[in-house]
Amino acid sequence: MSESSTYFEKQRDMLIQEIGVSIESVVYNLDILNRSLNGSISVGKEFDNVGRLWSHFYDGLNQLKERNNEDETKENDQNDANQEDSSSEEHESSNEEKDQVEEHQEL
Repeated sequence: MSESSTYFEKQRDMLIQEIGVSIESVVYNLDILNRSLNGSISVGKEFDNVGRLWSHFYDGLNQLKERNNEDETKENDQNDANQEDSSSEEHESSNEEKDQVEEHQEL
């Protein structure tokens, strides 16, 4: 039995050694992955400032568009009001002309 136990012990020792090597390999690869992820995160952080800059740029453009739309709306409202005033003046002047024509005809 001593021969089989020694064979068993040898096999066990070889398997334990293989497991140890595999665990070392996993730890090494996890370390590489960790460094890679840290590198990716640092690159992403470098783009934060650029992203904020573009965000401010687009916010400014949107504010300009809103102001232009407000100005156009105000101009359109003023034009509509002016057109209403001129049409009422035209209506009044045409009534005055009719009255003058009628007075002239009566004479």
